[in-house]
Amino acid sequence: MNLCCRGVRGATTVQANSRDDILLATRQMLALVMRHNEMEVSDICSAVFTVTKDLDAEFPALAARQLGWYEVPLLCGYEIQVPGSLPMCIRVLVHWNTTKTQQQIHHVYIHDAVKLRPDLSKVPPVDWEELEGWIAQNLSKN
Repeated sequence: MNLCCRGVRGATTVQANSRDDILLATRQMLALVMRHNEMEVSDICSAVFTVTKDLDAEFPALAARQLGWYEVPLLCGYEIQVPGSLPMCIRVLVHWNTTKTQQQIHHVYIHDAVKLRPDLSKVPPVDWEELEGWIAQNLSKN
């Protein structure tokens, strides 16, 4: 298989516009994106984060830095405000060098964001405490 750049999508929601909620939810989403796709940080080209207009307490890209994405170019912006769209939402598009085909990519939509793409929301039930342990273990590697 040839190495190429693929896009991997993720989305999550938060309960409150707080720094801690934004960082926790974003770390969870990114950790699941990495685990389900068997990603290494060194293969990530860049990532673009968007938030809905009701979130401004922190940049979600900081959560990627907390996961060791130190050299990955990151960008944050606002999602287009469409009437009736999902509030309190954080989205990401990760550009990733991989040999996987487009059909082998696992996009991650968690919490209320499963409403955005129910066809892609096939993440098995998540043990959030175990995931936090995985995040802490991977943080210690960086």
